[in-house]
Amino acid sequence: MKLGFIGVGKMGAPICRNLIKHDHAVTVHDTSPEAQARLTSAGGTAGASPADVTRKSDVVFTCLPYPHIVEEVVLGQNGIAEGIHEGLVAVDFSTNDPGIVRTISAELAKRGVPFLDAPVAGGVPGAESGTISVMVGGDKAAFDKVLPLFKAVGKNIYHVGASGSGAVFKILNNLLGFCNMAAANEAFMVVSKLGLDVDKFLEVIENSSGGSHALERHRRKVLKGNFTAEFTIDLAYKDLGLALKLGEESGVPLQFAGMLKHIMMEGRAIGIGHEDLCAMMRVLEHNVKHEVRSAKR
Repeated sequence: MKLGFIGVGKMGAPICRNLIKHDHAVTVHDTSPEAQARLTSAGGTAGASPADVTRKSDVVFTCLPYPHIVEEVVLGQNGIAEGIHEGLVAVDFSTNDPGIVRTISAELAKRGVPFLDAPVAGGVPGAESGTISVMVGGDKAAFDKVLPLFKAVGKNIYHVGASGSGAVFKILNNLLGFCNMAAANEAFMVVSKLGLDVDKFLEVIENSSGGSHALERHRRKVLKGNFTAEFTIDLAYKDLGLALKLGEESGVPLQFAGMLKHIMMEGRAIGIGHEDLCAMMRVLEHNVKHEVRSAKR
């Protein structure tokens, strides 16, 4: 099966590499020549544009940072829609707006091409190890066709409903992750301010009812003072906006999302929007005038 991959940034690159490692022929395109070159060096073939990639592919994947970019890459000039052909399936790994997903899906359906929204969870480490979760919305027959490819890049693969459903699941998954991280930041701050052992606290909580996946980032990054971006506050702020939009559309007041918005806005205001999501701790540290760090770092 010939594959195309558009968008090989922090998440797209390791996902694409895993497809190449499974001996798939992959044509790659990215607006960054350097990013594209890294994947051609790994065994991919360069594509001149999204349309060019699509013409050469049985399945074309996108993994892009913002919904409007996905829409432009699919429906814009030299986009995927200009390269579609019989038998093609289009798959979007991005965290997308469900409304934009449904618009794209409807437009491609008019031309006989299924579009699957297939956002992923597990971060850069999960993408590198091939253990990400993939939550897929859209046509079930198209999902079944692409399933072996999903299994090549992820561990937990779910078909969750009609077009846009995968996007909804991913947005709410991220909202939960953001809430868990913000709560953990406050707990670690209290422990540190009281002069207690933050490393021991991490060990205890990881094996107790207060544990969550967010603690993995505390172990790897926060307690070491490493805020180098894997997933930036700016991107998280975008996803939070999508969550708040879902709340408005469904008539559900998302109170925690509102509080998180202010934390992220403050982070952006003090100039750390480009840093990793876990740098939300730096906002709290800025306000409290106290750093939370491991004695072992």
